[in-house]
Amino acid sequence: MSGGSGFPGFHNHGYDRDYARPLFRVSSFSDNGSGEEQERYTPSPPRGRSMSRTMSTVATAPRLSPSVSKLSMKKLQQVVNEKSLEDEEMELMKEKYTKLLLGEDMSGSGKGVCTAVAISNAITNLYATVFGTCHRLQPLPPEKKAMWNREMDCLLSICEYIVEFSPKVQAMPDGSTHDVMATSPRSDILMNLPALEKLETMLLEILDSFEKTDFWYIDQRKQSFSDSMKSFQRSEDKWWLPEPCVPESGLSDRMHRELQQKRDQASQIHKMAMEINSGILSEMQVPLSYIETLPKSGKVGVGDAIYRYMSAGDQFSPDHLLNFLNLSSEHEALEIADRVEAAMYVWRRKASMTHVVSKWENVTELNADGDKNLILASRARSLLLCLKQRFPGLSQTTLDTSKIQYNKDIGQAILESYSRVLESLAYNIVSWIDDVLIADGNARKGHNIRMQKQEFSKLSPQQY
Repeated sequence: MSGGSGFPGFHNHGYDRDYARPLFRVSSFSDNGSGEEQERYTPSPPRGRSMSRTMSTVATAPRLSPSVSKLSMKKLQQVVNEKSLEDEEMELMKEKYTKLLLGEDMSGSGKGVCTAVAISNAITNLYATVFGTCHRLQPLPPEKKAMWNREMDCLLSICEYIVEFSPKVQAMPDGSTHDVMATSPRSDILMNLPALEKLETMLLEILDSFEKTDFWYIDQRKQSFSDSMKSFQRSEDKWWLPEPCVPESGLSDRMHRELQQKRDQASQIHKMAMEINSGILSEMQVPLSYIETLPKSGKVGVGDAIYRYMSAGDQFSPDHLLNFLNLSSEHEALEIADRVEAAMYVWRRKASMTHVVSKWENVTELNADGDKNLILASRARSLLLCLKQRFPGLSQTTLDTSKIQYNKDIGQAILESYSRVLESLAYNIVSWIDDVLIADGNARKGHNIRMQKQEFSKLSPQQY
């Protein structure tokens, strides 16, 4: 990588090695050159009458006023600053894509992660950079929004070159036809990528709509312990997040309706993104390292209590089983999800030894042919889906993490990480709106109590 650029296409022989700027601009902005260089680049004056006319023109040229001179220098400095900012952004983009192509291994020894994992990490890290400090219902700052759009366009543009070949008949000018192989976007990308881009646009529009609101936020870390009359009490595990505040009488009916509508919209987007992410993960190949860690039997994996409930009787209700387990935290839910998912793959492997199953999503209890392993695998899958619906903010299971880590399909890596970050953003928007609605409900209750006290205070003793 010579010439000040790490990529072919970024390198230009007309650019300086240190400053990445055209040589003629470097020389024009430089004022530290030696006398020999200035003499070398100074054009020779014309001879004869042309010389006298030139000298007279220079002598009679009007001098610029100090204000005009300062204005021109200010504009020149602004151009220089804009150019330096563009150079910094270009260098930053080159550095990021260098790390991406090197698989996050800057030694160049080829020990980095594969390209699919590197791109997945790049999308995840970009989301954390842009939305990691966003904890309020407000528009995204312009610089962060521009950064998100610019870098996501570059990362998603990779999908334009992921194609599949299909036979096509091509007509020639002489009327003859030939069979050719035409390229078209891969089916999973063609179906999911436009949908994800639409969901992203809708989420950003929801945030942009909160430019002028009737509520505001206070930083709880800056509040003293003597503060009272709070309309919102945040849980202890989120003490560092800003608290929403509303007027004493609560939000207006119009604002309350808008918040509820946007919450429903964000909730639907969250479900769609979660469904796309689950579909992509189900299509990923199960790593061999995960298969080697599976228990010997599904009963050992899920435990005796869950196994007895899943294998007893013809009727099975995952909701009743989750109510029986009485899970109180997401940590317990994630542990149950890992155990149920591991047992599901154990039962699937045993069932595949006697049945030819092309796609497990199509297996139901009606066509299980009485095979106990097929029935248990189907029930385990329904229990897993119900568990994820009951805990929408549930972290990735061990299998999902293993699939992402060992996945080598670049298209699946982009779709999975893209849908995952949109799912996280939609879930956060729903939780932020819920915080405002809770504060509004508490404020309305307090306002009603105060109004009732005022009414009772107006009554005279004779009226009791």
